[in-house]
Amino acid sequence: MKKRIFVTATNTDIGKTYTTKLLLKEYASQGYRVGVIKLIETGVVDGVMPDGDMLLSFVKELNDEFKDLESNDIVPITYELPSAPFVASNKTPLNFKKLDLAVQKLEKFCDILIIEGAGGLYVPIDSNTMMIDLIDYFDAVTLLVTHCSLGCINDTLLSKKALESKDIKYIVAFNCRESDDGFKTVSEPYFKEIGFEVLKVTRDIDTICNLLYNL
Repeated sequence: MKKRIFVTATNTDIGKTYTTKLLLKEYASQGYRVGVIKLIETGVVDGVMPDGDMLLSFVKELNDEFKDLESNDIVPITYELPSAPFVASNKTPLNFKKLDLAVQKLEKFCDILIIEGAGGLYVPIDSNTMMIDLIDYFDAVTLLVTHCSLGCINDTLLSKKALESKDIKYIVAFNCRESDDGFKTVSEPYFKEIGFEVLKVTRDIDTICNLLYNL
């Protein structure tokens, strides 16, 4: 089985797609054939997939074997309403077979498949499935992307606890933005106090990739 890395986050708009692109670029620079899939995307209108289209264009630059694929290969399930899939799908049961077939197709063309989630770990997909359940289902190691603004301690530790409750292998990376200049004095001291390694998405992407690959 190919290496599967699931990119999740403490919430929406934390930087999953940005981080996914950095992972793809770094692994490609190390000589791996890279691939990407966003299992579910909401907010898709008239066939335009904001994340899926971007990811497909990006991965084609890194792996020629993706050149003939289309956006619906990268995003097998889409909904128009920009909401949790449970709501956007009007409670439709998740089509696991469709996801399985999409993953199997893409893994023919890559050594490492980056799987990008939607929202956070407890985004509801259907009546029985949360986003965190897909990590388990696809037997993937996980990169938890968290933010650096006030509240990141609570958000990070809650998501960390959720992953550990399901025995999911993971590492945490902080996506710090220019407006997060207070992180070093407001939140980072606590993480250091509890022995939490502060890896930053942009600064430490090579370390992050190596840690994930060896999980």
